[in-house]
Amino acid sequence: MTTTAPGYLTGLRAPVADEIGAVDLKVTGTLPAELNGRYFRNGPNPLPGADPGHWFAGAGMVHGVRLRDGRAEWYRNRWVETKRGRYVDPETGRVDLDVSTANTSVIRHAGRILALVESSHPYELTPELDTVGPVDFGGRLTTAMTAHPKEDPVTGELHLFGYAFRPPFLTYHRISASGELIHTSTVEGPGATMMHDFAITANHVVWLDLPVVFDMEKVGKALPFSWSDAYGARIGLMRHDGTGLRWFDVEPGYVFHVGNAFEDELGRVTLEAVRYTRESFAGIWGYVGAVPNSARHHGSVLHRWTVDPATGTVTETDLDDRDVEFPSIDEGRTGRPTRYLYAVTGGEIVKYDAEGAASVRDLGVVPGEAEFVPRPGATAEDDGWLLSIVTDREGSGSDLLVLDAASLETVAAVHLPRRVPMGFHGTWIND
Repeated sequence: MTTTAPGYLTGLRAPVADEIGAVDLKVTGTLPAELNGRYFRNGPNPLPGADPGHWFAGAGMVHGVRLRDGRAEWYRNRWVETKRGRYVDPETGRVDLDVSTANTSVIRHAGRILALVESSHPYELTPELDTVGPVDFGGRLTTAMTAHPKEDPVTGELHLFGYAFRPPFLTYHRISASGELIHTSTVEGPGATMMHDFAITANHVVWLDLPVVFDMEKVGKALPFSWSDAYGARIGLMRHDGTGLRWFDVEPGYVFHVGNAFEDELGRVTLEAVRYTRESFAGIWGYVGAVPNSARHHGSVLHRWTVDPATGTVTETDLDDRDVEFPSIDEGRTGRPTRYLYAVTGGEIVKYDAEGAASVRDLGVVPGEAEFVPRPGATAEDDGWLLSIVTDREGSGSDLLVLDAASLETVAAVHLPRRVPMGFHGTWIND
């Protein structure tokens, strides 16, 4: 009798079994001398012998590369040492927010490096990837924290939320530039949805209340969510102080990842994100989950919604027909108009230009999210680099690729000492 391992434990997503380190990494090309810092990338990596039941549920592991003065000084990978155990007490129903996988993203804010997953509190890491422990901002954070908080580049404030399977379903928080949680308020909505991402503009928070909802029949399984045709779909606009919430109905779809949102002089809000249809969501959910022989369906395309509060209307359109994911921008322009947006698809990186045609670079390898790093003193929006961990299709090796963001040409490749499993989100932590 033979058994087939689920897709999230095999191929490019297969976990690595240990933590290693290496120094003085080989580089092809020339690393920009201005890239002085650390590139960290988070993703699920189940502990040896563990089957979490879904790709999204594996223990978090952060892979790090240290760059300085044109050299790649080190690589290391470390599991985030989180609290294990029961997330929900079966007798009391109490949720332990320190029980976490911390497997989705990693950010720096107010001097802290945080590993995030949307179901729990964040975990603080050192610059060498050791785990410090869970963070609840002095006891003020009493909900989970999204893996996709948004830092306002003007105020330095960090906007975030937590969602839950029982009321209050959605809670909004704001953290000051110095790292203090200064605002918490409840956001009224119709039900418990899997709200993975959101957006901010200069004046508003943009909510995505979409038809992937909490499913009681799946409680006890890895991720208890299902698509609901009856739930509907809506976008919410709310001021940064938590007031003035309005909901606007949109065509049903799902969004894992937002590119950006911004306002125009008439108060209209434009949101750009990767949107899934019902069919394409079912395909990706099976592909990353435990459905045997599930193939990913095409249909995750860059989409634009324009919300006009004056008329109460929303117009929406696909911006492309490519099957893309992991949209990214210059985060120094978060919530403000942007010309360029980057995304990945198959073996390609796509650069969208709001003023012209998209550019595509076929890498011949499988890229992860492309993180934009601006050149010091840059005046053009795309003057900088894209950093992406790429893996050959056979899964035998990985590199940290540095591309010129303007031309998409390769500047340098840092050859990593091991294969890095497919993961989620990274960040550049400048010295």
